[in-house]
Amino acid sequence: MRPSAGTLAPVGEQHERAGVVTQLWRYPVKSMLGEQLPFVELDERGLRGDRGWAVRDEVRGGIRGAKKLKGLMAFGARYLSEPGPDGADGPRGSAAIAPAEVTLPDGRTVRTDDPGAGALVSEALGHEVTLWPLQPASDLDHYRRGRPDSTDGLAELRAVFALEPEDPLPDFSVFPPEIMEFESPPGTYLDAYPLLIMTDRSLASLQELAPASVIDVRRFRPNILVAADGDGPFPEQAWVGGRLRLGGAEVSIPAGCPRCVMTTHGFADLPADRSIMRTLVRETDQVLGVYGTVVGAGTVRVGDEVELTLV
Repeated sequence: MRPSAGTLAPVGEQHERAGVVTQLWRYPVKSMLGEQLPFVELDERGLRGDRGWAVRDEVRGGIRGAKKLKGLMAFGARYLSEPGPDGADGPRGSAAIAPAEVTLPDGRTVRTDDPGAGALVSEALGHEVTLWPLQPASDLDHYRRGRPDSTDGLAELRAVFALEPEDPLPDFSVFPPEIMEFESPPGTYLDAYPLLIMTDRSLASLQELAPASVIDVRRFRPNILVAADGDGPFPEQAWVGGRLRLGGAEVSIPAGCPRCVMTTHGFADLPADRSIMRTLVRETDQVLGVYGTVVGAGTVRVGDEVELTLV
């Protein structure tokens, strides 16, 4: 807990200002474009309403994102009303997840709870899918991985991370162990952890290292973007193992975020660019941004100061 005025911080703790929140992003449907917000609520699940929906691959089974179905990144999504504390459009305990509006690449829109939504998204995507709200964590079959695309598991893994044969695989020890069996931690549509936090300086540093690439925050899908204080080209990597106070919330930082093929996809006005992963492999060991878990619920607003605590 943050020390109150007039009290001493626990021995060994270091507190320093880390920056200011400049952007907040929520993604109502996994792997689709998100919505930028002036404030968000963080609770034990992460950012309220984040990835409340996802598509299920009706060809190979399993929840799928743009690592396998890259066309998803050309779709947009926004909530029609603000989700409640459990992702529902109503009181805690409601079984219904708040519906979102999906914008297809041609500009048409459809609600996620429309009976015809799966058919429309499938047609636009060129692959048969259905749309699903979050299911209970006990429904393990819902979250189990679908059939692989290839009999060569290593080649498929390298394709997911956009790696060349000579590139090392990422450090899988940073991921929760359950994602080896499940597409996401059961009860969520998250890749690994509830939050992804990045700094504007990391984006600027990557642009300097890859001047021919279009480095845009939308490629990297953070929940929180921070204008960082301090030195260093990728300052958030020094936050790993610490805690951040952002407005009324507190977040622990368990690990950096290994990047995947999604950073290289073309969508909207951004071109496809596999060289982005080449730069990340060469310069950052594939890592950009940090994961976060919420240890103190609260509201975070654009303009809030960010305080770092290291032990």
